Amino acid sequence: MKDFAPDSILGLWPWPAVCVDPETDRVCAANPDAERLFGRPLVGDSFLRHLDGKAGDLVVFADAVQHFGRHWTRDFGLRLPDGETRPCELTGTYIDGRDGHRLLIALVPLDELQARQDIAEAAHLHRSGLLEWKRTQTFFSELERQNQLILDAAGEGIYGINADGQTTFVNRAAQEMLGWSAEDLLGRDTHAIIHHRHLNGDRYDHRDCPIYHSFRNERVSRVEDEVFWRKDGRPIQVEYVSTPIYDGQVLAGAVVIFRDISDRKENERRLREAMAEVDALRDRLEQENAYLQEEISSARAHYDVVGKAPAIQRTLKQVELVAPTDANVLISGESGTGKSLIAAAVHKASDRRRRSMIRLNCAALPDNIDTELFGQVRVNGRGIDKAGRLELAHGGTLFLEEVADLPLDYQGRLLDALRDQQVTRVGEDRQRRVNVRIIACTSRDLSREVVAGRFREDLYFFLNVFPIALTPLRERPEDIPPLAAHFLRLACRRTKRAEPTITTGAIRKLVAYPWPGNVRELENVMERALIVSTGDKLQIEGLEASLPTSAKPARTILTEQELRALEVENLIACLKQTGGRVAGPGGAAELLGIRQTTLYSRIRKHGIDPAMWSAAPS
Repeated sequence: MKDFAPDSILGLWPWPAVCVDPETDRVCAANPDAERLFGRPLVGDSFLRHLDGKAGDLVVFADAVQHFGRHWTRDFGLRLPDGETRPCELTGTYIDGRDGHRLLIALVPLDELQARQDIAEAAHLHRSGLLEWKRTQTFFSELERQNQLILDAAGEGIYGINADGQTTFVNRAAQEMLGWSAEDLLGRDTHAIIHHRHLNGDRYDHRDCPIYHSFRNERVSRVEDEVFWRKDGRPIQVEYVSTPIYDGQVLAGAVVIFRDISDRKENERRLREAMAEVDALRDRLEQENAYLQEEISSARAHYDVVGKAPAIQRTLKQVELVAPTDANVLISGESGTGKSLIAAAVHKASDRRRRSMIRLNCAALPDNIDTELFGQVRVNGRGIDKAGRLELAHGGTLFLEEVADLPLDYQGRLLDALRDQQVTRVGEDRQRRVNVRIIACTSRDLSREVVAGRFREDLYFFLNVFPIALTPLRERPEDIPPLAAHFLRLACRRTKRAEPTITTGAIRKLVAYPWPGNVRELENVMERALIVSTGDKLQIEGLEASLPTSAKPARTILTEQELRALEVENLIACLKQTGGRVAGPGGAAELLGIRQTTLYSRIRKHGIDPAMWSAAPS
């Protein structure tokens, strides 16, 4: 096209169209439909700025237009003023205008093309009339009558649909698998009943359905992993073949043959998990690495001990004295005082530091305690060979967390294994030699547990070779400011935020608080303060200044039975508040400041069931 003004050509164009200078990517002209489509004037703007696509693809498109004389592409979308991207088809040709060589591009939104196609198809079906519909129904009825015995004998589900997507017949196997009767399905839109959404809940549009494509595009569709929905609302995983069928030379619809592969998919999933586990075990140099994840998940195990109070300095001196030896260590102190941190410090300063410190949380032991402690062997080809925690700690350190919670039945067996430095795996008679150092910790007074008969006296003396008692945070307030600064730096590093200033007022609040949760509570408070602080100063929220010593009420001494009753009451109240939810954000474990495995163990220990917390009074 030569010597035409772009404006005159665009004014006659039936689609939104623009004229673009290919050298500068500038819009030279645009018809009113194009400017209405984009909602803004286009002349003088970069054309690529209004497209969702790459500059290189636009150059390739322009070259193709130059080569073929006319070309189209669907590689771009239109960027609309509301931020949405609208898929479109670009059709281009070159013209030689008064201002030089120009690229004339028509912009055809794909949804408009689809709408026109749908209208045309609807009109065609409407013109076909009632006779065509009756002929199709007669064809399917005859097909079903001739093959009824075969259909009902088949193990696969089979159903037919006409060109409108309505069910024309359904065999017995399909009804049994889907729970829908023939009366439920015949004459109705099958897709809307059994195929209307994906497994993740997303809507499954008819236009995306391979079954519809099979007769609309007259091709066989094979799908190996989709879901059909039963009448009771449950999904079943299926594979199916959808085949177009003809009445003479006229397309009548499609026949769908499907089978339930839910069991096969579940077996495949289990096999993948098993293979993944085998691969993980094969890739590890030693079995003990499986337990190093517990060490990694505890960030405090990698922190240095922070504090200058005499109590902390005394504890560090004790660590220096006992670490080079093989003496057993018993660390006691309130929850959150850093018992795990001191245990890690003893191990890292010892000659055993090249080996792992294997942790055993006695408050959250699984049901198979024997296997966890001593390991197991494969019996008659069943199960797996697995080393227990004592065997994994060979040459290193075994850290018994909350040792007071170890069931009494296992205390003697553990003591025998530790004293003899020998273990016997479950399922075999052979004894295996081990060389293990023991570090134990507890939040309770083990001597009182011995008196109460809940802890073996001989195990207590075996563990209590070198006791280390940790001082609660409220008794060393001079350590609160450096600890707060330390935890703030760590939180800022994790969240990649600038470190706010800790004001004198914030320090006074922190020092005045009694810290019942000790150092762990302080760490949580600093992380929460960082989250709520939006300025350059740290905002401390949720703390109440502790009462003066003279105003504090005298403590009431509780019996062990009263303490247990109080713990049960507190657990039930917490479960009631969370609606029985233990894990996750806002769960009972988070509210109590303990691990979810620990909470599950305590619930089993006290025999708490849903009826107790759901019926608890407000």
